[in-house]
Order: sequence, then C-alpha cells, then structure tokens
Amino acid sequence: MFPSRFLLYVIITIPMFLLTLSSMFLLQFGNTSVIPQSVFKLILLNGTSVYLKPNVLNVQTKLPLLSQSSQFDAQIPVKNGESSCQKSKSRSILRVYMYDLPPEFHFGLLGWKGKPNQIWPDVTEPNRVPSYPGGLNLQHSMEYWLTLDLLSSNTRNVVRPCGAIRVKNSSESDIIFVPFFASLSYNRHSKLRRKERVSINKRLQNKLVQFLTTRNEWKRFGGKDHLIVAHHPNSMLAARRKLGSAMFVLADFGRYPTEIANLKKDIIAPYKHVVRTIPAADSAPFEKRPILVFFQGAIYRKDGGAIRRELYYLLKDEKDVHFAFGTIQGNGINQAGQGMASSKFCLNIAGDTPSSNRLFDAIVSHCVPVIISDKIGLPFEDVIDYSEFCIFVRASDAVKKGYLLNLLRGVKRDKWTKMWEKLKEIVQHFQYQYPSQPCDAVDMIWEAVTHKVSSVQFGIHRENRYSRTKQIK
Repeated sequence: MFPSRFLLYVIITIPMFLLTLSSMFLLQFGNTSVIPQSVFKLILLNGTSVYLKPNVLNVQTKLPLLSQSSQFDAQIPVKNGESSCQKSKSRSILRVYMYDLPPEFHFGLLGWKGKPNQIWPDVTEPNRVPSYPGGLNLQHSMEYWLTLDLLSSNTRNVVRPCGAIRVKNSSESDIIFVPFFASLSYNRHSKLRRKERVSINKRLQNKLVQFLTTRNEWKRFGGKDHLIVAHHPNSMLAARRKLGSAMFVLADFGRYPTEIANLKKDIIAPYKHVVRTIPAADSAPFEKRPILVFFQGAIYRKDGGAIRRELYYLLKDEKDVHFAFGTIQGNGINQAGQGMASSKFCLNIAGDTPSSNRLFDAIVSHCVPVIISDKIGLPFEDVIDYSEFCIFVRASDAVKKGYLLNLLRGVKRDKWTKMWEKLKEIVQHFQYQYPSQPCDAVDMIWEAVTHKVSSVQFGIHRENRYSRTKQIK
C-alpha cells in the first residue's frame, strides 16, 4: 500500500510543480516572448485561450474576462497587415470599409492626377502627400485627414494610432466611410462657370447619391452604417436629405433640421485652427498678456450673429479690449494669432452659425475662450469638460451693459492660470496632422464614431426583430 500511495503522491506533485514553474516563467519573460503579456495573464487567470476578432487579421482586440485597464498597455505597437499602429487606452479597433470612389470625389479636387486606373495617391511619405489648400479652406478639411488616416492603415511603415483600420470587405466593417471632400467641393466648385447649368459641386453630389443608394451596402441598413463628412455648413446641400440616414461629421447643427442631423446619431468635429500653435514652454502667463479681451473677425453677421454688432458697440472703446474687424487677407491670420497669444480671454461669439474656428484658434493660443453662443455644439464633449478651460456666457447676459467685463475682470490670476494650464494639456485633441498621433483630432473622431456605432447597431437590431420571422413564412 505504501509504495502505491507514494507513487500517487509523486504523480500529482510533480505536474503541479512544473505547472507553477512554467507560469512563473511566462510572467517573468512574457515581454520578450512572441505572445503578449496580457495573453499570459488571460491564460493564467481565466484558463482560456486568446480571443481574436475574426474580421481583423493579425490584430489582437478585446480580451474577455479581464478588466479594461489590463487589456492593453498604452502605446504598444500592433501590426495590421503591412502597417504599424499604436494601440492605446484599451480601445477596441474600429473596422472601416472605404468606398473606392473615383478621384474626382476626393484627391482629384486637389489637382492630383494619378496613373491610369489609380484611385489613391501614395501616402507612404508624408511630405509627398497631396496638400490641402490653405487659408480658410483648411478649417473644414476633416475628410482629407480622415481619408489619409485610413489609407495609411494599409501602408507599410506608417506608424499611427490604430483606433481605426481599413478593411477590404464591407461585411467585415463596423462603419462604411464615404471619401467625398464635400467642404472643398463647396468652397471651390459651388458657383456656375461659363455655360454650366449645374455646378460641379451639385453634379458630384447627385452622382454620389446615385452611387450610394444603388449599393447593396447602403440598402442593407438604409445607410445608417455610413459615415459622411460634411463639415462646412453649406456642404452637401443638395444631398443631405437624401442621405440623411447616414452618420454625419459636422461643425454644428445650425443649418440642419433635427430629423436630418442630431446629437443622437451624428458627430461634432473641431475646426482645423488656422493660427499657429503656441508651444507650451513659450505660452505667456497671466501678467504677460496685456489685453483682457480679444475679438477680431466679421462683426456684421445675420441670424444669431447679430449679437456681435451689439457687443462691438458695448466694448469697442474699453482700454484693455481689442474688438476689431478682421479678415484673412494680407497678414490677418498672423495678426489674429499674435493678438490671441497676448490676451487673457478670447471671445467666441455666434456668427452665421453657432460655431467658428475662432474657438480652436483660441485654444492653441492658450487664450481662455469665452463662449457666447447658446446653441453651440462642442466636439468630444462626452469626454472633455469644457468648463475646465472655457467660460460660458448666455447671449442675453452678455449684452447687458457692464456684465461681461465685470465678469472677466473678476477672474483672479490663480483661477485664470488653472484654466491656462488645462488649455496646454488638451491642445493635442484639436490638432489635425498626418500621420495622426494618439489622442489628436483624427484619433478622437474615430473614438467618437466608435461610441456612436454601438447605438446604431442597437437600433438596427431592434428593427430586425421581426424581419427574419417574415422571411420564414
């Protein structure tokens, strides 16, 4: 009996010892292994295998039964086919299918001409990518940056965040991106030329509607899983009602009826600022900003922008206030940038629409924005608390004599400095660049789309409750 008991003890003990030893080895040397350390933890804690999203090749995604904070370490390079990207903040990867529209809808509007049958430019080298027109054209250039980002997700050696990757099959996608440079089309081609009866801008919109509404991808869910960028308030005027079921990326909702655009399904994206970004180390503190309040721009506006005229007459003669007419002509942009960088507060007042790029010019100048626009929509407000670095004033209060200046003069140095420090922290969220960087404007837009996708899918699934039942009959 004794030998058999001893033999049983040995048989049980040795495997347990080896299992413990191998577990310690995995945790100790996981960083140099071909298997990520997060996977080791999953195996040890849960006794499960690695979970890979079947629709995304070579990209490790959410791991079940682990806390969000332990899924991925920040800034881990991840391979996506031939592209390198950086996975951060334990975010799931948004799978995006992009239509191969002809160049006339996108880079052809920039004057780019590829080889015969070439749809997209080579984006491998950032300094050789077709450039976007400057001046105020840039402020609505979101579709350009998003398109470049998707193209680079399939490009060798371009390192970028992997909040979104382009997939080749629409059935594998979470969202379908429509690469139409709608704002540029409006800015450059909305006027009739020579003997034209229909402008190029309207003709492109009509062609886009015809293309989309005949696609199986659109018919599948009525376009609800499509993403269209229409950042300029006047872009997509001819097509917005016909394509209104899609998710829009907009500057604000000022010129849209709620049945076409609303916060439930659509996204507010920041303008691209036109003044230069002040480096944090060069940003002037409270005592080195002699101007209390700064505003430079168009003063006489229609609709809700009439308040600009009222404020002009209230503030124009105050000694520490700069409230003047300004344009981008000549040295206008540089003058505005210098003025903002020398001011404690910068007014962002409603104009023809509730928003303007002036807010984002103020942010990159570290000038505390004073927002006087009751209907303004703000980008990424679900994750950014604007009250930490902006002051909000109702329009009805702002036009009361003495109200605005008394409010701003009452802001002490310590409170202003706290907002100034916060501005320097959040600037990165409002920067557009190529290649995109973690937590910049492009990365934040993709994150916002990811948040919307779940609600879109929820609605689609509810609508499909009885559709399969009908097919059975």
